[in-house]
Amino acid sequence: MTARKPKTVLYLALALTAGVLLRIWFITHAARVDGDTLLYGNIARNWMEHGVYSFTQPPAAPKPTLIRLPGYPVFLAACFRIFGFDHYGAVMGVQCLIDLFTCLVIAGLASRLFGRRAAMAALWLAVLCPFMAIYTAAPLTEVLTLACISITFYGLERWREAGCGLNRWLWLMALAMAYSVLLRPEQGLLAAAVIPAMLWMDWQRTGYFSAKMVRPVALAALCVVLPLVPWTMRNWRTFHVVQPLAPRYATDPGEFVSLGFQRWYRTWAIDFASTEEVYWNYDSAPVELGNLPARAFDTSDQYSRTAAILDDYNSKYNATPALDARFEALAEERIHDNPLRYYVALPVARLLNMLFRPRAEMLEIPLEWWRARGHPRTAVIAAGLATINLGYFVLGAVGLSRWRRNGWGPHLSLAAAMAGFVALRCALLLTLDNSEPRYTLEFFPLLIVWGSFLFRSSFRSKI
Repeated sequence: MTARKPKTVLYLALALTAGVLLRIWFITHAARVDGDTLLYGNIARNWMEHGVYSFTQPPAAPKPTLIRLPGYPVFLAACFRIFGFDHYGAVMGVQCLIDLFTCLVIAGLASRLFGRRAAMAALWLAVLCPFMAIYTAAPLTEVLTLACISITFYGLERWREAGCGLNRWLWLMALAMAYSVLLRPEQGLLAAAVIPAMLWMDWQRTGYFSAKMVRPVALAALCVVLPLVPWTMRNWRTFHVVQPLAPRYATDPGEFVSLGFQRWYRTWAIDFASTEEVYWNYDSAPVELGNLPARAFDTSDQYSRTAAILDDYNSKYNATPALDARFEALAEERIHDNPLRYYVALPVARLLNMLFRPRAEMLEIPLEWWRARGHPRTAVIAAGLATINLGYFVLGAVGLSRWRRNGWGPHLSLAAAMAGFVALRCALLLTLDNSEPRYTLEFFPLLIVWGSFLFRSSFRSKI
């Protein structure tokens, strides 16, 4: 044991150094401060300066909003308090430290499940994962969300080992799940997967349920819901609506929602290019007919009608109820003609695109990366990223399969919770309009843990 310790410390230091260098490279070469980052930053600043949860900026008066949950603005406000307003470089530095801590947590869970060698493999897989690392260069919710997921599953395993009672691991899990929900509304799926697993762990340990056994699980569930209470009360007082989470279409009460356009978009959209060129542009920027794929038109009549609608829209870049009704009529016709495409084929295609796209959205790589003519270098980089991404999924799938065949033993509940979280999230993603690869980034901590099984050793260190 003592002979191994210096070598372990050296490997740990080397891995963390490599992780720091990779993240610094991304921060210096691929930093992104736009879009949602500025929206979150404006909310944090207005909250601190004016006491109003708003993203409007002078000369406009702060106007309350509920389109984003308060978890990330709270984090930005804390960073602004320490480093000064709009110092996003410092925020990225803090995110770098948090992400490296996440890598250590992932390695810690692999260590407890599969041993020291698996832990070291998991650590290297995590620190060198470009898809996790690059989001340290974007002040967005992803880094904190990955940390919450990793802490939750690590805490779940420690809670089981500690006897499933009222202990510090219970509160750690509850805190991670609660903050995760405050970061992104769909992160309630994390609690939906973990809370039943906690009950199952209790039952496995004793073979029966009792009020004493259920109490810790109920407290954890209550802790997840409690932070949403003041947010819901604030929304009721401010907007007179019951809104415990963020609204699906990111609109404040009373704002027009283009449901017809959304429905029409779902009749053909698959890839991230359409999300950026059409979905995000609508109601603010041009939408070009040439950016629509051939599958957006079933007939020449549909092509002509779509062109006419977009011509009218592009004259003012303003979504109106009249335009929305025309989009709705097109959508209804297309769904009626091919319901299987709308309800099955396209949702599955969007999910696969989110899972296996190169994840180059943070880099200066063309959206249609596969068209090598004119940009062969970036096409090769994109293909390399796609290969790396596929490698993580294959490694995770093979590791999970081998783990199952080897026998989950006392870890059955943990494995079920992890797989359940992935399944629930995939089911949710099937309902989304817009395909964004970052929505499947949450799978990577679990893929790394599962993949580390292939490097397992008989000795299980306790981290």
